Amino acid sequence: MTPKIVRYLAEQQPATPCLVVDVDHVEARYHALRDALPLAQIYYAVKANPAAPILERLVRLGSSFDAASIGEIHQCLTAGAQPSQISFGNTVKKVSSIREAFGLGVDLFVFDSEEELAKLAEHAPGSRVFCRLAVENEGADWPLSRKFGTTVNHARDLLLKSVELGLEPYGLSFHVGSQQTSTAAYEAAIAKVAMLFTDLSAAGIDLKMVNLGGGFPVRYRDDIPEIEQFGLAIGRAMTEHFGNALPQMLIEPGRFMVAEAGVVSTEVVLVSRRGGKESDPRWVYLDIGRFGGLAETEGEAIRYRFRTPHDGLPTGETVVAGPSCDGVDIMYEKNRVQLPHALNSGDRIELLTTGAYVTTYCSTGFNGFAPLSEHYI
Repeated sequence: MTPKIVRYLAEQQPATPCLVVDVDHVEARYHALRDALPLAQIYYAVKANPAAPILERLVRLGSSFDAASIGEIHQCLTAGAQPSQISFGNTVKKVSSIREAFGLGVDLFVFDSEEELAKLAEHAPGSRVFCRLAVENEGADWPLSRKFGTTVNHARDLLLKSVELGLEPYGLSFHVGSQQTSTAAYEAAIAKVAMLFTDLSAAGIDLKMVNLGGGFPVRYRDDIPEIEQFGLAIGRAMTEHFGNALPQMLIEPGRFMVAEAGVVSTEVVLVSRRGGKESDPRWVYLDIGRFGGLAETEGEAIRYRFRTPHDGLPTGETVVAGPSCDGVDIMYEKNRVQLPHALNSGDRIELLTTGAYVTTYCSTGFNGFAPLSEHYI
């Protein structure tokens, strides 16, 4: 809760559910990341929050962008980014999207399969390409290792083939998982990448870039390492494995850049004990849920903090759920939340650190509930 957000909520009382984002805080996080990793070029992961005020501010700061779709590419260009500042960072792309992105001037594409490489060769000829490796995601609250990435041996074969197809083998990438709380994950992935760099160099291919992905964590309920610790660990690992011949480094922060800049304001719809007994679990239903933008509560993976008008009063374990008639619209049941006993229907409460992956996960009118409104200040 930045002072700007506190003041805005108090003065404006916007209708709930809504997201309020302090764009100045996004800028502060950008500078913190630059300070921690001064040799890395920042490619903001647009999927975290593609709002125009955020993209426009980052363009002014000199950021580049990691886009997951042709739609996000258009959003970046509209915000003032140049095509040379955009990486098409999704390993699964439609042919029409590849063709259109290339026509717009984007020439940096990721892949992790022979089939995707062939599409790039045909529809984005001569482009710079980088191969995504599958790496361990241990330590991440939101793992990403199952759907994306390939093996070291397959990546070697694919990058050799990229030359035959007329593409420029530019580098390697990995992603250690979102909300990664272990610096060791980056160190292990860098070691794997460095071995492949050496192997490909012996085969006549000198890669130029390592894309370290994103995953840098923010504080929800538990303490996490500071970004400076990640910067030191990454810097040491890069120097250890590459010496003075450091490749270009790219990072794709999303959550780190915008999560702590945003707060969701929501209304308590109902507080109940459905069995009627004091021993029955207390349920609090909010006017936002899994389908209204809180999709990362699936599996209770991301655990948001709550701010209520009764903080400081006695609390009890509470199951927290959304307003829809879908039975899976429960945010926290196994990991119940300590909320004040004084909480009542009609109270406004805030979910902190919700600037990332809320608006983009929000459904369009499920059960007739309007998507949450957005306020950028």
